[in-house]
Amino acid sequence: MTKTSLFTAVWLICICSAAFAGSGPEFREGQWEITVEVEMPGTGMKLPPNSYKQCMTQDTPVPIKYAPGQTCEMKDMKTKGNTMTWTLECTNQGGTMTGRGEMTYQKESMQGTMSMEGQGMQMNSKISGRRIGPCQ
Repeated sequence: MTKTSLFTAVWLICICSAAFAGSGPEFREGQWEITVEVEMPGTGMKLPPNSYKQCMTQDTPVPIKYAPGQTCEMKDMKTKGNTMTWTLECTNQGGTMTGRGEMTYQKESMQGTMSMEGQGMQMNSKISGRRIGPCQ
């Protein structure tokens, strides 16, 4: 697996594993378009934006997209108003990465960040999303 693929897979696992129980942020359920921009500090490496669509509900308030061979555990998940924060630990054959994230929701949009480090690398992601209609 290339570093670019690894970074993308780690980010997707991290943000996608953020489903949680209890009251969550306020947003309109439906089909959302999510865009992720990943940058590796100190390397000058920035991946092209990656966009995909996901049906989001109150039970799954963040995109769910899993990469094979990786296990992530969410910790310290908190919701305050329309902002959700979390820490996590992801393990794959290459080792372990830890990170933290924050996502702020509005009724039809979201903005957030995610930072991950481990396995001799660090990556920072900017996440944005917008509702584009009903789930398909």
